[in-house]
Amino acid sequence: METQIYNQKGKSVGKLSLPESIFGLPWNGDLVHQVVTAMQANARTPVAHTKTRGEVSGGGRKPWKQKGTGRARHGSSRSPIWKGGGVTHGPRNEKSYDQKINKKMKAKALYTVLSEKLRKGQLMFVEDLTLKNIKTKDAVAVIKDLSSVSGFEKIIGGKKPNTYITVPAKGDTLKKSFANIPTVEIDEVRNMNPVDLLAYRYIVISQPQESIAFLGGKLEK
Repeated sequence: METQIYNQKGKSVGKLSLPESIFGLPWNGDLVHQVVTAMQANARTPVAHTKTRGEVSGGGRKPWKQKGTGRARHGSSRSPIWKGGGVTHGPRNEKSYDQKINKKMKAKALYTVLSEKLRKGQLMFVEDLTLKNIKTKDAVAVIKDLSSVSGFEKIIGGKKPNTYITVPAKGDTLKKSFANIPTVEIDEVRNMNPVDLLAYRYIVISQPQESIAFLGGKLEK
């Protein structure tokens, strides 16, 4: 299968042959959902934490004697049924939400999302992406030029993040130039994952030959 490849000015510079094993897979919602939810769970950091009756302070003395007062029997004022007492079955920050994801499943889910983005016309290949100086103005100009490609008109503008750019190696020039553009995220291809791809409408892959070679090696690792 073939697709167009563009320069950073948004001009077509030829055709690019794509491997079917990465960009020609049918949609598999069950696999993508399983991998995405597992990755989100693995990234979860428990914060909420409650103390049990053994951890709250006080309560060492029996509130009143066992019999003869007419009141209910209590052994500690730190009981969960008392105000200021411990919490029963409350959230604990040592709880682990980790889920196992097989490497092949994660790679297959990534390929599935890339294939779907290509089918929807939301995946663009740019032969190279370089900037001479660290300037947000130059980065904005690149995005504006890429918006001239048919189907990518909305790649510029808006307030929410909508464009994810990958490069083989992210230098300070690219990183800092795109840092002030709130709608664009730029990262190295090795960090590409289904969660990020689904969070953005448009995907731009720079230096596709090198990037595709790296992606193809994910199943071999």
